[in-house]
Amino acid sequence: MQNMRDIQRRISSVKNTQKITRAMKMVAAAKLKNAQDRAEEARPFFNKTVEVLRGVFTRTSEKEHPLLAEREEGRHLVIAITGDRGLCGAYNNKVIGLAEEIIKNEAETALIVLGRKARDYFSRRNADIMAEYVQLDDYPGYGFSNDIADVIIDHFTSEDVNKVSMIYTHFNSAISQKVQKMQLLPVEKFADTAEEVAQEAEAETDEQVEKAEGQEEQQAEKKDVDYIYEPSPAEVFDNILPQYLINVIYSALLESKASEFGARMTAMDSATENAKEMIEKLTLQYNRARQAEITKEITEIVGGAEALK
Repeated sequence: MQNMRDIQRRISSVKNTQKITRAMKMVAAAKLKNAQDRAEEARPFFNKTVEVLRGVFTRTSEKEHPLLAEREEGRHLVIAITGDRGLCGAYNNKVIGLAEEIIKNEAETALIVLGRKARDYFSRRNADIMAEYVQLDDYPGYGFSNDIADVIIDHFTSEDVNKVSMIYTHFNSAISQKVQKMQLLPVEKFADTAEEVAQEAEAETDEQVEKAEGQEEQQAEKKDVDYIYEPSPAEVFDNILPQYLINVIYSALLESKASEFGARMTAMDSATENAKEMIEKLTLQYNRARQAEITKEITEIVGGAEALK
């Protein structure tokens, strides 16, 4: 059995760790609130972009555009969004795991990594990294998404790559985050994948469902309305498709940051509870050791008294 001094040192060490994890939980909780608000505020903007894009697809015969071109030859460019720091459970590992699975299954791949964790992991494995972005802001800006969209559009239009996919973590709640894979280029016809992501991103209440049903009835008569595009559908695509990519990337960054803070808050809460349980066990051990020491001293005193008789 450990002596009392060793147990006291362990209790003190665990208490110090508990203070750190509790503080990290509080910081993550504060950042989560802001990140969650930003992600939820961006969803209607993203959904509207998808709606407009779908409307253009369904109401025009113009289907030729550089960002819609499907090619068989070339690399598959994968954008992996992780965090710069750990201590957030399996948040980073799930994204890296899905990216690694794509690399194994594809003949030729390249990466754009966002976050130090993904950069370090794939750098150690000599992966083909086209670009890397580390030290990401806690609340990514729209301009940053624009820069990333410009990079992938340049690679795709110059035929360096034949497909671009993005792996990010969708935020459901503080205790629930789901890793998503989404194809960015070529933009999928009718934007089905984007619409599914948008629908999953918005948890509708019963009141919202009833409202949506009422709107469906009102819009039923408008489904077959033809649009007149000025100056032309091709130029409309020139504006909508890049804007669509920027909005998708921006939304994914916000979702990923909210997921990271939620995962970190949950992980630190669990670590704090585990530290509390460990302290209780160590305290019990300390009390037993103390009782054993007292019993031993009493026995020695009694034995000494008996020897003097």
